[in-house]
Amino acid sequence: MLLRLLKRAGHYPARALAVFLLAVVGTALVLVLPAIAQRFTDTVIGENRADMVVPTALLGIGAIALRQVLLSLRTLAAQSLEQTLVHDLRVQLYDKLQRLPVRWFDRRASGEIMSRVADDVPAMERVIVESLDTALAAILQFSLILVALFIKDWKLALVTVAPLPVIGVITYYYSRFSEPRWRESSEASAALHSTLHDSLAGIRQIKAYTGEPEALERFTAASRHSQDRHMRVMKGQAIVWPGISLLAESGIIAMVALGSWRVLNDQMSLGVLLFFLFAWGFIFDPISKINPLSQVFNRGLVAARRVFEIIDRPDEPHLVEGARPATVRGELRFEEVSFSYGDAGDGGDGASPAVRDITLTAAPGTTTAFVGRTGAGKSTLLHLVARFYEPDEGRILLDGTPLATLSKEWLRDQLGYVTQESFLFNASIRENLLLARAGASEEELWAVLESANAAGFVRELPEGIDTLAGERGVRFSGGEKQRLSIARALLRNPPILLLDEATSALDNTTERLVQEALEHLRAERTCLVIAHRLSTVRSADQIAVLDGGRLVDLGCHDELIDKPGLYRELCESRAGSADGGF
Repeated sequence: MLLRLLKRAGHYPARALAVFLLAVVGTALVLVLPAIAQRFTDTVIGENRADMVVPTALLGIGAIALRQVLLSLRTLAAQSLEQTLVHDLRVQLYDKLQRLPVRWFDRRASGEIMSRVADDVPAMERVIVESLDTALAAILQFSLILVALFIKDWKLALVTVAPLPVIGVITYYYSRFSEPRWRESSEASAALHSTLHDSLAGIRQIKAYTGEPEALERFTAASRHSQDRHMRVMKGQAIVWPGISLLAESGIIAMVALGSWRVLNDQMSLGVLLFFLFAWGFIFDPISKINPLSQVFNRGLVAARRVFEIIDRPDEPHLVEGARPATVRGELRFEEVSFSYGDAGDGGDGASPAVRDITLTAAPGTTTAFVGRTGAGKSTLLHLVARFYEPDEGRILLDGTPLATLSKEWLRDQLGYVTQESFLFNASIRENLLLARAGASEEELWAVLESANAAGFVRELPEGIDTLAGERGVRFSGGEKQRLSIARALLRNPPILLLDEATSALDNTTERLVQEALEHLRAERTCLVIAHRLSTVRSADQIAVLDGGRLVDLGCHDELIDKPGLYRELCESRAGSADGGF
């Protein structure tokens, strides 16, 4: 995993090399301060060379200044490399998320996915920079000082570094101990993100049902769990790292004691002892960085596994590859189609089929309406046409060609999809429309707004078509959002239209405006519509009546209303209602 991370730095060899060279040169200068201390003691003082005070001091200050300049440049180079790597991986991960099947998202919380993009990516890329910068500099610094100490006095050097093997063993086993606990901490943090995301997304429901105490309780529980998981890691560190410091600092006492004895017995100079005293700080400075570095590495490797778990997943099948017919008439045919959301082959729970043995044909340019009780499978059929999911049995054909052989990207370009809860991005109206067809002209945008009965209210907005919609289009009413969604579908100008309960939640006045917009949208297109309004269904060329996932009747309104059956029952159950709906 670490090697895979480090290979990413190879995408930017010049920046990685700059960080490496600056670390090497800057680290080599750590020898200057111990050497200056020895020179002052043994030469300037020992030989009574007053003339060497200023030159020696200037030499030391100059070397230290150079080291700080190189450190500044190294920090900038390392940050530039890190931020570039973070940006690239975030884009790669986001692109991958867009190429995963819808079923994958069904079983994962949005907050948990956001945590991987927002938190895990910087954590894993930090490992690369720390490896090239801090860890490399620490290894170089330790090696240089160690060699210098053995050259000066190998006996005193042995005493100085005696605690290091024990520290190495403790660090190794602690790293193995802490990694699973960092993983638990990361997962708890992701769960906290998910809880927060759900609470913010549902803030209106929480307020409407005065559910603030319960929401606070859920968030508190998630936060406490995250705190507990993090504290498990911190408790281990609170025990291990003071013990390591004890071993390291015991080494300096033993080194000073032996060094003092050797100076008193004329076995070494006082300057060499001072060299060891100054050098000790530099040799154990890398050891002091083991704790923060181990945190960075453990968290980064855990984060890397979570990120690569997504990146390494196969793309949604046939997203790009597949047939791309030159023309589309728009005939859709269902042949004994069955589907279950609980497909065991994809980690499901083996739930009963949402639709079973559906066989029907929607002729080109006609409207087929699906009606039935809640849970009858109406929306599922539209999901299957868009290939958000694949049938477990049977097949769906477009102009005689099985959908399974078509490119999903091409197929979805032929569809206009308008749902009951129209989704608008937190961007301008213009940007929301251009999602359907990038590069559309100003005249084309206003033309579809006119056709969707949306131009009037858009012109009245302070910033017109450049007005921000707000999160999920919160700045607009349900009818306004629906008309903007219809305008977006009109801009796509698709041969096939999918309408999923597009007017069920609207008042009569707004519904009339939306219905007029839909008439523009449905003209000369194959349309599959799910509706609760009788006014929407009555004009359909054929009505498919679903019950328990099965097709129980098929015909036009006049045919179905004249015979006993579920359709007439649904119509009679809502007869005289304000909206004339099912």
